[in-house]
Amino acid sequence: MISNPAILFPGQGAQRRGMDVSVLETYSELLAIAEEISEFSIRDFFINCPPEQFSYTRYVQPALYTVNALYYRHYLEDGGTPPIFLAGHSLGEFNALQAAGVFDFETGLRLVNKRALLMSESQGGGMAAVMGLNVDEVRNVIKKNGHLGLSLANLNSDIQTVISGPIASIHLAENIFYDNDALNYVILKVSGAFHSPMLDIAAEKFYDYLQGFTFSPSKTPVIANGTARPYSHTSLVKNLANQMNNPIRWRESVIYIRQHGVSEFIEIGDSSILLDMIKNIEIDV
Repeated sequence: MISNPAILFPGQGAQRRGMDVSVLETYSELLAIAEEISEFSIRDFFINCPPEQFSYTRYVQPALYTVNALYYRHYLEDGGTPPIFLAGHSLGEFNALQAAGVFDFETGLRLVNKRALLMSESQGGGMAAVMGLNVDEVRNVIKKNGHLGLSLANLNSDIQTVISGPIASIHLAENIFYDNDALNYVILKVSGAFHSPMLDIAAEKFYDYLQGFTFSPSKTPVIANGTARPYSHTSLVKNLANQMNNPIRWRESVIYIRQHGVSEFIEIGDSSILLDMIKNIEIDV
């Protein structure tokens, strides 16, 4: 019986006003490095940021990456059990790779800052979470209304799928999904149509940027968002770039981990967003 847990890192959307970011003070030297690389005050972002800026991708991603990394450092230093698998949702995948030794904290932050900048340049897109329908049902609704130009973005659980596309279509689709028995439809506070073809150019630019770095083999298996299987060293750059404009296969990732004997999941940070998703994921028979 495997006793080691799977460690999970949340992505954009886990940030909230009033969240516990005390690790920033615990690791003040690393915070100083992070703020120098990111060129803004991460501490002030969490504590004093105006509400309208708290969802700005350009700032959220490096700030959340930093907090996730420091929380994980504290987890290990506090005697936490080393994981047998690592996984992260979207942005959180960079934390998972850093935790696995693929790159160090500073390199990861440079990658995240570049990713955040490229994603923030995407205009005219949006995202929405559809609750109460499985992924096939959501896919069928999109197919029947192909003129909206929507696509699947996050395949989160048996009852939650996030869609992505032109912001006007995201709004138009609300009534369509309710008419097709969705229990809830939540338009997300994001600046673009992430994990969709609207990020194709950004993904190409990020791929080129990644060529300038050298990466190490993973010391612990990291489940890739795009394949729901462990990263291989040779596929690292391709997977990281493709993650920007392709769906996050979170549900399948969790099922893969469970099928390999893991029953304990630990979410890093002051969030339970991923653990809540897992409650609604059953292993395929």
